[in-house]
Amino acid sequence: MTADEAVLSVDATPVASYVIEPDLDPRHGPRPYLHPVRTLGGTPVTDTLPADHVWHLGASLAVQDVDGTNLWGGRTYVRDAGYTWRDDHGRIAHTDWLHRDADRLAHRLQWRDRSGGVLLTEQRQLTATRLAGVPGAWRLTVDYTLTAPAGSDVHLGSPATNGRPGGAGYGGFFWRCAPTVDPVTFTAEAEGEERVNGSAAPWLAFGGTGPGGGAYTLVFSGLGPGDRWFVRTAMYPGVCVAFAFDRPAVVPAGGSRVGHHRITLVDTLVDRDTAAMLAAAGQYEEGRR
Repeated sequence: MTADEAVLSVDATPVASYVIEPDLDPRHGPRPYLHPVRTLGGTPVTDTLPADHVWHLGASLAVQDVDGTNLWGGRTYVRDAGYTWRDDHGRIAHTDWLHRDADRLAHRLQWRDRSGGVLLTEQRQLTATRLAGVPGAWRLTVDYTLTAPAGSDVHLGSPATNGRPGGAGYGGFFWRCAPTVDPVTFTAEAEGEERVNGSAAPWLAFGGTGPGGGAYTLVFSGLGPGDRWFVRTAMYPGVCVAFAFDRPAVVPAGGSRVGHHRITLVDTLVDRDTAAMLAAAGQYEEGRR
């Protein structure tokens, strides 16, 4: 472990590295991110700096339009002009630690514009736990609070809210999956990218065969009010808790936006009933903390 990286473990098994201050081109949206994330069996389930979208960084929080600042990376979608390279990239920066242990990391961050001005402050916690009663499964819990300055609202947008058609409402908590053979995605009511993308289902499963031939499933839950699932399987494998899927979101002046997401990781492909069980497992104990 270095000053720029922390490791989350489950019962002494490392399951995720957290890169805190990456040395990246500003156009890639520098920000803390989790990579690699692995199942307990060792299958990697995140990708970073992929050739098709170099600014996709493992599992991270990132939004393309934060009051006009691109904190996602890559080109910015401009209404009536399309994707355009602009000098509008900011950075999400770690400021100080609140807790740093093998199974829990908590810290403060600032969402900054290209000049270093603070757009939002954040407090974030990442927790890794073995899922009781489910052999071979572990859960990553991501909690955060985004707070706007006292004097102004902060608007969160996406390519979709800026005019891009086709359900491109990405931006929020984004998980770029590892290269995956025969990827599948489903909710309790729908299956496949076209039907799942844009839904507000309580949980979403994504699975396939990862690097090295290991089968895996990720079960995501924890959409907030107004959030939608953004999912890709054909162009690339990825899942996002999208803050502004079809309309901008607002963090009110002096107010906060709270996120609580749970990702359950297992070393097998699961059916719909099992995915629903995994999404629900442990929530009672979690709620008692």
